[in-house]
Amino acid sequence: MDQNLESEQIKSTIESLIFISEKPLLLDDLKKIFENLETAQIRDIIEILKKEYEGRLSGIRIVEMAGGFHMVTACESAEIIKKFYKIKHTEKLSGPSLETLAIVAYKQPVTRVDIEAIRGVNVDGVVKSLTEKGLIRIVGRKEVIGRPFVYGTTRQFMDYFGLKSLDELPKIEDFVPSDLDLNINLASGEGAITPLTKDEEATLNAAAATPSEGEANENQKPA
Repeated sequence: MDQNLESEQIKSTIESLIFISEKPLLLDDLKKIFENLETAQIRDIIEILKKEYEGRLSGIRIVEMAGGFHMVTACESAEIIKKFYKIKHTEKLSGPSLETLAIVAYKQPVTRVDIEAIRGVNVDGVVKSLTEKGLIRIVGRKEVIGRPFVYGTTRQFMDYFGLKSLDELPKIEDFVPSDLDLNINLASGEGAITPLTKDEEATLNAAAATPSEGEANENQKPA
């Protein structure tokens, strides 16, 4: 097979994989498919694709986010797209959810008690909602009395806000209300963070996959 033709087919295949991927496609995942290519070579091919899209002023662009590559609409088309859809389809987060998410993002790993101490209210429902949305997750336990769970942000969080890494978080004053003081001492005290064991992760995943009693009853209702 002609080497140039083979290169074009590889580029075309990578383009297809990025297109069909619901989440940012990681270089590591592409490397598993193209075993004969180095990671740097795959990145170079993606960079060529990016320049091709930009060069022809395409309405689709390839961007790097959340550690991978994703196809998005061009920024120049944003206003027209908004008019077409009338409303944004992205689910908006409530004020309490954004405040809680900000605390987790800037203070992670952080316990529920710490979040409540900063916000001054109970956050059980908000933490549950953010966990179900996949924006935060339990990352371990804090070695203090009771060994509470600690929370951190997820790859989906970075995808949601278009971040390549947590280093790109906006200035804290642009993200949280001025009356939230993130510099207070942690209510849970000082303690080492221990990652979850495989058994704990399996238990949490199983619990997340099991519908609540209310959901189960709803699903059992006759049509």
